[in-house]
Amino acid sequence: MQDQPEGTTGLAVDSRYPLYFRTLICFAAVGTLLNAVNWSAPWNTDKLLPLAMAALLLVYTAIAYQIGRRAHPENATTVRRWLSFSDAGLIGGAIAMANFSLLPSLLFVTMVQFNALTEGGGRRWFEHNTGLLLGVGVGYLIYRPALVVNADLNISAASLIGVFTYFCAYAFYTHKQIANLRSTNRTLTTDQHVSKMRTYKLSKYLPQRLWRAVTTGQEGELVTERKLLTVFFSDIKDFSQLTEELEAEVFTNLLNSYLTEMSRIASQYGGTIDKFIGDAVMVVFGDDASKGPKSDALRCVAMALAMRKRVREMKQEWYNKGIARPLQVRMGINTGYCTVGIFGTASHQSYTVMGTHVNLAARLEGAAEPGEILISHETWAMIKHSVMCRDKGHVTVKGFSTPVKVYQVTDLRKNLGGQQSYMEDHAPGFSMHLDLDKIRNYDKDKVLQSLEKAAATLKSKVII
Repeated sequence: MQDQPEGTTGLAVDSRYPLYFRTLICFAAVGTLLNAVNWSAPWNTDKLLPLAMAALLLVYTAIAYQIGRRAHPENATTVRRWLSFSDAGLIGGAIAMANFSLLPSLLFVTMVQFNALTEGGGRRWFEHNTGLLLGVGVGYLIYRPALVVNADLNISAASLIGVFTYFCAYAFYTHKQIANLRSTNRTLTTDQHVSKMRTYKLSKYLPQRLWRAVTTGQEGELVTERKLLTVFFSDIKDFSQLTEELEAEVFTNLLNSYLTEMSRIASQYGGTIDKFIGDAVMVVFGDDASKGPKSDALRCVAMALAMRKRVREMKQEWYNKGIARPLQVRMGINTGYCTVGIFGTASHQSYTVMGTHVNLAARLEGAAEPGEILISHETWAMIKHSVMCRDKGHVTVKGFSTPVKVYQVTDLRKNLGGQQSYMEDHAPGFSMHLDLDKIRNYDKDKVLQSLEKAAATLKSKVII
């Protein structure tokens, strides 16, 4: 009566267990019928029918096994339900032909309820009990047992042994299922952890919008479209010459530390890193989590200023590591409508931004002086009220037939004048950068003492 429960697909559970359970119940019913037969009585219908029922149960066990084994996977559930219904019907017939012996009847009825509930749901319970009642009814009509409850323990012995064996076997089966479930759960947990780590690592190589779409199964939303974006490019001046001068290990550490800091700042300001091209960095604002064209442009310029400040701070760190040549970064920013989407072939695709305005941002970066941030007129028009810029007139850039009007970014207006929070200066033998936003109150006196000591020393020293 018990087939492999649904929902255990993939578990390493022996498929012969349903046969074992059905065999045990049928054998218990056969033993009960044989004990119920009055062997000393003459051979008649009352003696032949229980024996025929016992033989039918034995044959049915073999037939049910072959049916279950050969059932098509698509029809397995339906076949299992019909076999369970047949099990209950035959057990009902056996109860009737055993003259409703008290203990076997109670045990077999309990078994039917147990199997119905373990297979799950009120529908299964109704089906099994319907089969049981039909079996009892048919058995009663055929056999016409006396309506006297029989409590003979000799008749009950076979059913007791069979049912006891059944429950022991089912307990072992359940224990093995639970062990398999626990093992599978541990494997799934490990696989889930590994999958999360791989997904996290993958997120470092993909734009955030693409990564989210792929991991949530929403790749269909990544359609090619036109968007108003602000595009940023930066690179290190004389990078090729630097690669020749430095050892591979030193160069790798330097580049990785630089790109790490640039990535951190880009993420801080909400930019999407489109790609790294050697030392060059391309960042896009407005594609993912846009806050409006003006906000995107302002955040991009603020990011560029933060990057420039961080590079100036890192110069001293690199110098202390033996890199005498100062790294100088130049940047270009442009705002305009670009084509964003997935480009490539069936075997290799890339989610990126393309268009004339992307090319212009790259050209402005190439036209910038070391340490300079150049922006186009379109970008300047959106950020001019918040950022101090200097008009640099028109420059001729490759790929554009007419000169392009550009501006040099000075700083955020809130950081200029009496509110200036950052200052730096360099000369042979002298280097200083002061960032008031990073100085803590308990370090203020220490910084002032250092400056006063440096000023006093410099004044007292006679420089020839």
